[in-house]
Amino acid sequence: MTTEAAPPPGSAGTPPAGPSAEEFVRVQQSAEFADLRRAHRSFAFPLTAAFIAWYLLYVLLSNYAGEFMGTKLFGNINVALVLGLGQFATTFLIAWLYSRHAAAKLDPKASAIKARMEAGE
Repeated sequence: MTTEAAPPPGSAGTPPAGPSAEEFVRVQQSAEFADLRRAHRSFAFPLTAAFIAWYLLYVLLSNYAGEFMGTKLFGNINVALVLGLGQFATTFLIAWLYSRHAAAKLDPKASAIKARMEAGE
């Protein structure tokens, strides 16, 4: 398939100017990037482990504690339903917390790294 559209200005077959592979490696090895990684991991890993433990607890209770999970709390609402809905609530809570964490801690650091790379520093 061919097109008759002209190439964008300044793209006469040459790749766009930008950071080289060496610059990416240098940034990746910088203390600033390590701080960004640490900020991400210190939030993501503990919450991931906690959520997996909470999910596995729910699954184990569902399989091995049927009588407990069938305990009626009020009306037709039992423990299993409340804990199951808690799984959904926890998922949305974690997503909301992560978006706040990213906006407050990760995005400014990532933007600073990106700006320095684009400036060629």
